[in-house]
Amino acid sequence: MASARTLVYGAALAAGVVGLALGARAIDGSSTTQDHEIPLFEVDPMWPKPLPNHWLIGSTIGVGVDSRDHVFIIHRPASLNTRTEIGADADPPASLCCSAAPPVLEFDPEGNLVNSWGGPSDEYDWPESNHGISIDHMDNVWIGGNGAGDSHILKFSRDGEFIMQVGEPGQQPNSLSTEYFGRAAKISFDPEANEAFVADGYSHSRVAVIDMDTGEMKRLWGAYGNEPTDENLGPYDPSAPPAQQFRNPVHCADPSNDGLLYVCDRPNDRIQVFQTDGTFVDELILLPETLGGGSTWDVAFSPDEAQRFMYVADGQNMRVHIIDRRSLEVLASFGDGGRQPGQFFAAHSIATDSRGNIYTTETYEGKRVQKFVFTGMGEGSGHLGVLWPGGGGGD
Repeated sequence: MASARTLVYGAALAAGVVGLALGARAIDGSSTTQDHEIPLFEVDPMWPKPLPNHWLIGSTIGVGVDSRDHVFIIHRPASLNTRTEIGADADPPASLCCSAAPPVLEFDPEGNLVNSWGGPSDEYDWPESNHGISIDHMDNVWIGGNGAGDSHILKFSRDGEFIMQVGEPGQQPNSLSTEYFGRAAKISFDPEANEAFVADGYSHSRVAVIDMDTGEMKRLWGAYGNEPTDENLGPYDPSAPPAQQFRNPVHCADPSNDGLLYVCDRPNDRIQVFQTDGTFVDELILLPETLGGGSTWDVAFSPDEAQRFMYVADGQNMRVHIIDRRSLEVLASFGDGGRQPGQFFAAHSIATDSRGNIYTTETYEGKRVQKFVFTGMGEGSGHLGVLWPGGGGGD
């Protein structure tokens, strides 16, 4: 069912209006001139601590937090340049430093590396291009992949012991398939229902829901709850009516505590909200003039029971948006493009811990994980700039 807000959005787009009745009133991300009570953060420029063994991480395309507030990231070792970054891995070695770190790294809350694992094995099919890492309520680790042949997902214990593979690699795209995936971007969980929600993905245009124990697919849907198709919608056009299907990639599908599901339709610059049975509820179109990779890359929720705030990683505009989760009002944003702490180069994934801290990872040449420490509630609005310690940041 289409909400009133959705109809307002459609009319606003048809009229060419950038501000869309949810507070996103300007292309710079300013929400309003009126301050709101929002969570405040500052970057921790010393987190995580240096890696051992001269290790480097490559394009970092997933982050998750477990029950102990340990932070897991996944990166792509193949994205590291042998000549300029990992000379120690050359044959013969060209230099003392550096070497590619294992794909999965686990940090404790203080930023110490406490475990590492991952990569090809005879037990399972490691993705051609691993993508996303999520930790379920049993502290099991789920991994997708967006390589050309990645039509499966993997489940491991927290220590990297293989548990289950769902789907087989090398399948042709078919958004109605109940047997495999289409370059899945991320997996999220509803513990009470024992269900995993797959953002599916880079070649499928859907949300897929599976049983967490067996991998059996239970239901699937596309944009607005429509039956998904594999139609090529062409490039996103901000002046066109809202697309009735997801564009690739469908980049996140995260359930909230109150039975809603937030889906990142990344190239369409929107987050669609559903009931967990696929019934459409609402949508937020975020900075609709954004082209390229789009504005809605990943979401995470504040850890209070009501999950009052939603944080949206925006890799194209190089920032994180702070949004009232229930109303979808855009309250503020932070960050800027750059390589210094508190800046972003393609903010790809986002997660929160039990203390309200935010963790982000960066893909492409960003190649890092950052921690933003929750410092309390305060008044704020618009774009807050770079959250340097002591409030010394800016645009």
